Amino acid sequence: MKKWNSAFASLAISYVSIVLVIILMVCSVFYIYFSEHYKEELRNKNQLILENTARTIETSILQSVQQIYLDLSLDKNGNLRLFADPSLLSNTASMMELQEALKSEAASHSDLVQAVHLYAPGHNIMLSSLYGLRFKADQGEQAGYFADWMDGMRSNQLNYLWTKTRVIPEDIYSSVPGGNANALITYAHSYPFQSAGQDSDLIVAIDVKESAIRGVIENMLPTQSGSTFILDPSGNLIKGPEGGNFRMPDLYASSITEVLGSDTSSGSFNEKMGYTSYVVSYHTLPSTGWKIYSAMPASFFYEQSVVVQKLILGICLFAVLLGLVLSGIWAKASYKPIKRLAGKIRDLTGHTLDPAANEYRLIDTAFIRLNDKVINLEETLQANSPVIKRNLVLNLLQSRYTREELAEELRFIGFSQTYNSYSCLLLNTGEAFAGLSSSHMQEVMHRMIHQLETVRLPDSRLIAEELPDKKIVVILCTNNDIGGLLEELSALILSEGRQQFQLDIQLSWGSRVQEMTELRVSYTEAEALMKYAYFLPECPVLNDRSLLERENSLEELPQSLLTKFKDKLHARQLQETVTAVEQLAAAMREGKYPADYCHFILANTVFVYSDYLKNVRYKPPAKGHLDLYHQYLEICNIGAFRDWLVESVTCFITETEKRNSERALSTIELAKQYIENHLSGDLSLEAVSSQVFISPKYLSKLFKEELGVTYTDYVTCRRMEQAKVLIENNNMTVEQIAGMVGYGTAAYFIKKFKEMYGCTPGNYLRSMIKQV
Repeated sequence: MKKWNSAFASLAISYVSIVLVIILMVCSVFYIYFSEHYKEELRNKNQLILENTARTIETSILQSVQQIYLDLSLDKNGNLRLFADPSLLSNTASMMELQEALKSEAASHSDLVQAVHLYAPGHNIMLSSLYGLRFKADQGEQAGYFADWMDGMRSNQLNYLWTKTRVIPEDIYSSVPGGNANALITYAHSYPFQSAGQDSDLIVAIDVKESAIRGVIENMLPTQSGSTFILDPSGNLIKGPEGGNFRMPDLYASSITEVLGSDTSSGSFNEKMGYTSYVVSYHTLPSTGWKIYSAMPASFFYEQSVVVQKLILGICLFAVLLGLVLSGIWAKASYKPIKRLAGKIRDLTGHTLDPAANEYRLIDTAFIRLNDKVINLEETLQANSPVIKRNLVLNLLQSRYTREELAEELRFIGFSQTYNSYSCLLLNTGEAFAGLSSSHMQEVMHRMIHQLETVRLPDSRLIAEELPDKKIVVILCTNNDIGGLLEELSALILSEGRQQFQLDIQLSWGSRVQEMTELRVSYTEAEALMKYAYFLPECPVLNDRSLLERENSLEELPQSLLTKFKDKLHARQLQETVTAVEQLAAAMREGKYPADYCHFILANTVFVYSDYLKNVRYKPPAKGHLDLYHQYLEICNIGAFRDWLVESVTCFITETEKRNSERALSTIELAKQYIENHLSGDLSLEAVSSQVFISPKYLSKLFKEELGVTYTDYVTCRRMEQAKVLIENNNMTVEQIAGMVGYGTAAYFIKKFKEMYGCTPGNYLRSMIKQV
């Protein structure tokens, strides 16, 4: 019981289990891969032999038969074309020479060719190397032996034809039963070469022995010749099973149909035939389109892979034995440190191990107790560490520690080393964080502080902390050249801010101090430099010592520059007001004025602008508001302030002018309506202006600016137009018309009418009567 519960037994069982699992997995992979790979190689080899067989049939039989045709066609001693000439029939000598040529060709290829025939379709005459000369060749009992190629060529649009295999007796004229028969395939070709079969004058037919094809297959595929067939595209057997039976075997029918329907020239697939699985391979003969088909039982490939399977099994057994031995060695080696560790725990804790217990239980219990204590300690430190660090940094920047107090406080944040130089860097994140939510901003702030404190500089350390105004202070402690480190650290902070946080940060740094308790001096300088980030937003690093001189400057902005904005605003001169704003911003950026003074001037400018808007009772657009001071406080730099103020002033002046223009047009319309209704009355400038409630001078100005004519000219024009209408439509005297349009005397009316139309009212009336 002790033995099986010990750590050694557990280790041994674990190692043995791992070894067995690994070996079984590896051997399984080997078995599956190599066994299947070997079977695949056998199938590929079988496919390759089939392709070689097809290539041999193509070259040694089919191409040889085609060559026989070419030899006969190109033989100058025996002109085949003369056979189609009727006169040759009377020339017995020529006929015999031609037959001898056919016999000679057949004899020279006796292993391949049974007979060679010439057939003239036009005269229905056939000359054969075996049967001699036959008239009316397509008639008689023997004609059936030649009908397939004769009839096929008569309707063939190609110049050649391969027939299916047929059995023909050696002597077709003998009526004696029995005798030998040959399985033949006939190759028929037209002569001349390019003519189609149906148009040819002469047909050359060569009877090819099926046995020649069978011999090639038996020679190259001895183990599977009985299940190897050649089929033409129509499914007819060219080479069939043993015994001369050319009927399609039922067993192979479905796979043969699949082969014939395949679009590929060669291939291989598995097929279930009956209760046996076969591997079917096929290849196409290019010159005839025939397909050589071979079916091999799948067990044939399995039997040949048995050797590989036995070899893999032997390797597995050997690996298992070796794994068991190694497992024992590893278990013993691993148990030694566990045994030593358990002994130390017993010595330290006084715990006595139960003889039946596992050493792991003792180690586990000890680690659980230790882990609980560590977790409690870490939680306490972790909970208080941020607060301790934040208070330490804030008090340090206010110089609230003596040297001894500071050393005591630094121990709580794990800071014990002293350095030769210290300096403060101040990071302005206000503009960078402007578009972030409070939660996101806090997250980014913590990440930045963490990144800063993990920066590794040679013989240096960084302490980073968030300040109440959302700035980040970085305390650089180093034993190296602090000037170079400050520049390197600044470049690193700016680069990381853009790459990791997509933020444009401005920073400043104070001077070097030798004691950590003197950091207030460096921080005060960095804080003073950071004030000018508002006025110099294009400067990522504010370290120009001349900026500190501005803090003590007593210079003030020229009074003319301060009053120009107010005067031009009150005059509503847009371009001059914009120029005044730009000049004010440029003076603050380029001048030697203190930052606090500049902020005071900007706030006063905003107050002047806001007070003026209230005085003129300006109502902003629907979505706007007049809380200008709040908007000003949210602006991060002088450039944004300039753009904001220019945009606001432009909107105000444009909107005001637009409203004045609309009011002016409305006033003119009222004046015009009054003039139209009172042409006979008093239309002096004073009388009409009092009716529309504006001054005479402003009414005259509106008519000139909006209508392009003076007020007097407009009134005269309207009176003359009304007079012309009265002359045309009424039988009134000149005196009556003059009174109707507001003229006291007829003479003055006639004078004005003539000035307007170039003739007197009487002449105008007479000209109108003549036109009628």
